Amino acid sequence: MIGKMKTAVMLGIGKMGFEERDIPQIKEDEVLIKLEYVGICGSDLHYYERGTIGDYVVKPPFVLGHEPGGTVVEVGEKVKNLKVGDRVALEPGKTCGHCEFCRTGRYNLCPDVVFFATPPVDGVFQEYVAHEADLCFKLPDNVSTLEGALIEPLAVGFHAAIQGDAHLGQKAVVMGSGCIGLVSMMALKARGVSEVYVVDIMEKRLQKAMELGATGVINGAQDKVEEKINELTEGKGVDLVIETAGTEITTRQAINIAKKGSAIVLVGYSKTGEMTLPMSLVLDKELTLKSVFRYRHIYPMAIEAVSQGKVNLKGIVTDIFDLDDVQKAMDYSVNNKADIVKAVIRIGSGEEKR
Repeated sequence: MIGKMKTAVMLGIGKMGFEERDIPQIKEDEVLIKLEYVGICGSDLHYYERGTIGDYVVKPPFVLGHEPGGTVVEVGEKVKNLKVGDRVALEPGKTCGHCEFCRTGRYNLCPDVVFFATPPVDGVFQEYVAHEADLCFKLPDNVSTLEGALIEPLAVGFHAAIQGDAHLGQKAVVMGSGCIGLVSMMALKARGVSEVYVVDIMEKRLQKAMELGATGVINGAQDKVEEKINELTEGKGVDLVIETAGTEITTRQAINIAKKGSAIVLVGYSKTGEMTLPMSLVLDKELTLKSVFRYRHIYPMAIEAVSQGKVNLKGIVTDIFDLDDVQKAMDYSVNNKADIVKAVIRIGSGEEKR
């Protein structure tokens, strides 16, 4: 397809603008996607506010966004799994396929991954994107492209649940009820975990957790988390803790409430990158600490869970903005973190409005 497209670009810290760019030309193993929805991730907001995440530094003009859903409008000569008109969710990271991690199936650890919206690679706050067909997953008829855009964060939640060996009969706690906390909670429920409690200090997010199926919630600003969990477990602690808040306080709480011999999965990144933790207690309890870096082999499972009604992805969306309003979308998301659970950019004629 030959033509121009509108692209939202980050021009500097706290400043968005637009550029007209060429519609990407596809390779023989790629498809061209007309994007309809792109989620706003916490990493997008971090780049927008600070311009960096660790060693990754934004050099404007830079395109944010790595949670896309849309419709195939052109296919490469060698593409067999997709056709024009298919609606898809896009896995945003293309790996090398040759390193030890790729060859052993742990492709999320590939050191040479090319990932949307990770500098210097542009993201997808734009109308079209060319992407490898094998990384585009067809959506069933009952799954919208809005939900397709949210498969990316849901994949993180399922990877966390799998890392923690979540299963029927367990009691689990999720620390944090932002987007990743909520999808982790729903992933735990989808995998059969009997009771899932969610901890946060933002009441609106806790209410959302209850709406989406949490067994119960604890407001850490009002109640002592350890005491509440002791009451709920008769002093035994929980079988699994998923930590998504990324704070030292919540990570310490996770260690305190974990049952002896249980597991803690660390998902949230701390702002400082360092924590002081009671490791003697970790040893005394013989806890297993796991961590999460993105996901691997998760998209088909996550899409099936949504299609079967086991996960309510639309339920986490609190705000939808048009691409033309990207500056407003980013500013509102930064300044209203207590009220927003998940904001999404609607591109073109996406069917969902809010």
